[in-house]
Amino acid sequence: MIRLTELRLPLDHDAAALRGAVLRRLGVPDAALRHVSVFRRGYDARNPRAIMLVYTLDVEAEDEAGLLAHTPQLRKSPDTRYRAPAQAPANAPRPIVIGTGPCGLLAALSLAQMGFRPLILERGTVVRDRTKDTWALWRRGVLAAESNVQFGEGGAGTFSDGKLYSGIKDPRHYGRKVLEEFVKAGAPEEILYVSKPHIGTFRLVTMVESIRAEIERLGGEYRFGTKVVDLLLDAERRLQGVVTAAGEHIPARQVVLAIGHSARDSFAMLHDRGVCLEQKPFSIGVRIEHPQRLIDAVRFGPNAGNPLLGAADYKLVHHATNGRSVYSFCMCPGGQVVAAASEPGGVVTNGMSQYSRAERNANAGLVVAVTPADYPGDVLAGVEFQRRLESAAFEAGGGGYRAPGQRVEDFLAGRASTSLGSVIPSYQPGVTPTDLARVLPDWAVVAMREALRAFDRDIPGFAMADAVMTGVETRTSSPLRIRRGFDFESLNTPGLYPAGEGAGYAGGILSAGVDGLRVAAALALTATGQEVPREMSRGAGSDITYG
Repeated sequence: MIRLTELRLPLDHDAAALRGAVLRRLGVPDAALRHVSVFRRGYDARNPRAIMLVYTLDVEAEDEAGLLAHTPQLRKSPDTRYRAPAQAPANAPRPIVIGTGPCGLLAALSLAQMGFRPLILERGTVVRDRTKDTWALWRRGVLAAESNVQFGEGGAGTFSDGKLYSGIKDPRHYGRKVLEEFVKAGAPEEILYVSKPHIGTFRLVTMVESIRAEIERLGGEYRFGTKVVDLLLDAERRLQGVVTAAGEHIPARQVVLAIGHSARDSFAMLHDRGVCLEQKPFSIGVRIEHPQRLIDAVRFGPNAGNPLLGAADYKLVHHATNGRSVYSFCMCPGGQVVAAASEPGGVVTNGMSQYSRAERNANAGLVVAVTPADYPGDVLAGVEFQRRLESAAFEAGGGGYRAPGQRVEDFLAGRASTSLGSVIPSYQPGVTPTDLARVLPDWAVVAMREALRAFDRDIPGFAMADAVMTGVETRTSSPLRIRRGFDFESLNTPGLYPAGEGAGYAGGILSAGVDGLRVAAALALTATGQEVPREMSRGAGSDITYG
């Protein structure tokens, strides 16, 4: 099989045009072309009046060796099949997986498929009960500390846009394995080939349940409402087990730590136990909302509304004159801004979309990069920096988890908003018009004002007067990293496998799932007496370092 890239066709092409274009590119008769399958389909919308679909195809044809030798943009199709690196021996000790976000789920599923029968510990509730608790915050301003957008089965990604694309390098094709497992669990098959796949919250809920059922079928065991509060270490700091909030000591020599980026009490416990941690950059800012029709019109022109394109997105970056980088984060077409608090007395925002992306507003994080120089102190200083902003947002919102909001025109003019305009904010339990400069650092406000004007040149109308900014966005990524070596174990706590977003090794559903697979593979190799190849630790993202 050979792979053909960069085959471009008009947005409105018919079914026969694809095969015809392949024949012309290859220069072969129809009888020589045995099969064509779409590996990836994207689009080029740089000219909104002439949007092109861009295909990557896998092709079976006669004389493939000759075609590869003489046809540009052809190569042999890579083998993207996932191969388990090991199988558990009889009576293998049961590993523990802490956390059931995308990273923990994929780690547990992979371990179960290799016969390790993992024990999965989750501080929150099953996903259906968690959904009810989350709605209680959104509708009534009632926060459940252990069952919310951050904690519970499915992790923070369950209440998101469900994006399934990432900028990580993936030479072992773990990303394909993640997508294939999601399709088995009920995701639409199109996520295997569209360039920007997404699922949406409602579908993610049923998928999480399906993956749980498969893990249990393979011998895994779940325990919900089980928060790990301590580690059991021997004199050489080797992991011997974990301690739960109920006082239970659970023995284990291998533990996957996939706790998510908001498990602040767990970070403090790890710090107290001397686990090797380090500060890392993250970003803070607000959510900004525009009418989705505005974004569609700018991006797609007369093709806005075409079902192959869906709701338009954007990705924007500006380097401000004060040295700060401002960028759009986790853009949610046709979605809503959601309350994502996990601690009393703090307001946190995030974005969410359903699969249809049919809501009236587009929203995205408008965030400014933060470095450890902005929050001097120990390794937990980033957590305290986030908390101060969230507490200020709670106060500015007037309590009850209402969020502070401001019209863009007022934000640019440096005056408080006293009312909102044509863009109705989607955040619940509600938005209080105010001045976001009361909440955000001065350097962030200056950089964001400059970026809004720059983004308005890229997307005319981005700085429209009535666009709404809702604060604060603080949980863009973990404020620290749990350091690990090339074998994926903690640098100073053997047997502990930090993983995913909370450990600082992922950013989003797909990369978190990939990291879960990588960690599970390393754990399985170590458990069966094999060496972990150093190259396994490569390709995890430019901001990730290994010991």
